[in-house]
Amino acid sequence: MSYIIVQTTTNDVKVANLITKILLTKRLCACIQQIDVLSSYIWNDEIIKSNEIQLSIKTKRSLYTKIEKVIKENSSYEVPQIIVIDITDGSKEYLDWMGSELRG
Repeated sequence: MSYIIVQTTTNDVKVANLITKILLTKRLCACIQQIDVLSSYIWNDEIIKSNEIQLSIKTKRSLYTKIEKVIKENSSYEVPQIIVIDITDGSKEYLDWMGSELRG
């Protein structure tokens, strides 16, 4: 089974909690970490610095399109960060646990 981490950010804790709740309730991910980060980026030709919440969503690759849809439908951003990081290795026990928690 191919596992990934989907990362996204938001500047709204309510949005972070909503995305987390939807994804976990639908069993589209096994775990989500919410991490406070300070982001710097260019938007509309300006350098922006903002406090954000990064979501690291652990799932399997086959569920990515459903996760992307949930993020886009609930994001507070016009262009949300949605990136995928392949999990190339990990403890067998953890990966087995992830697989047992996912649906779809």
